[in-house]
Amino acid sequence: MKYPLVLDLAADGIPVTVTCRVLGFSTQAFNKWRRNPVSQRDWDDAHLMNAALDVHADDPAFGYRFIADELKDAGHVVSERRVWRICSEQGIWSVFSKKRGLNRKAGPPVHDDLVERDFTASAPDQLWLTDITEHRTTEGKLYLCAIKDVYSNRIVGYSIASRMKASLAVASLRNAIRLRRPTGTVTVHSDRGSQFRSKAYVRTLKHNGLTGSMGRVGACGDNAAMESFFALLQKNVLDRQRWETREELRLAIVTWIERTYHRRRRQRALGRLTPVEFELLAQDRKAA
Repeated sequence: MKYPLVLDLAADGIPVTVTCRVLGFSTQAFNKWRRNPVSQRDWDDAHLMNAALDVHADDPAFGYRFIADELKDAGHVVSERRVWRICSEQGIWSVFSKKRGLNRKAGPPVHDDLVERDFTASAPDQLWLTDITEHRTTEGKLYLCAIKDVYSNRIVGYSIASRMKASLAVASLRNAIRLRRPTGTVTVHSDRGSQFRSKAYVRTLKHNGLTGSMGRVGACGDNAAMESFFALLQKNVLDRQRWETREELRLAIVTWIERTYHRRRRQRALGRLTPVEFELLAQDRKAA
């Protein structure tokens, strides 16, 4: 904006008409701006920019298209093109964007690594591991965020969606809290993905008295215990056939977790018991 410069030079004694001519605009345009320095559209853009920054802060994975969807859901009347312009001007890009020199490296941790690859627990609800996996269908990708209790290897919470947003991780965490209702100190360990670094996820942890933990960058075995579950899911469900619809794959994942993995698949690490049997046996021992 060059108009404020005209005022600065006028204060130094340089005529307004001269400055306007040199800078390439008319004195009428300058006078119009002087009567109303901030237009209504400027105000609207400022409010939209703040709203877009809030949305992006809650989920850094959001690009301008997702931000536009969220703004519309919040009641803003705005076009996708306008959101793109505002995001471009403010440098608001998805952490997964390949443009403008951005990379897909893990971001800075919001929690210390409290696990240090020691995936053991002496009781339920001491250590939960969480991660996200994806699989293609003819309709598009489907994402699963799961939480596993290290003590029994049981999946205590999970969420499935067509977008890999922070809300996917938050929903999984809330489901685990609702199912387990933990009373002691629970450490929830994840990688440094943007979903687990989002304000919404961190807020949910703190609000429910859970302790966050994040692994190191480049440590391939840092969340190996969670990756082993996804490997089983890949072998037993995802790669068994070509999935046409997201709903078809969603139903298959839920059925395998609840019926097969939890109640039928015996694990040597659990003394050849299923996760449900192992927890029931632990409860009986505690009650005895």
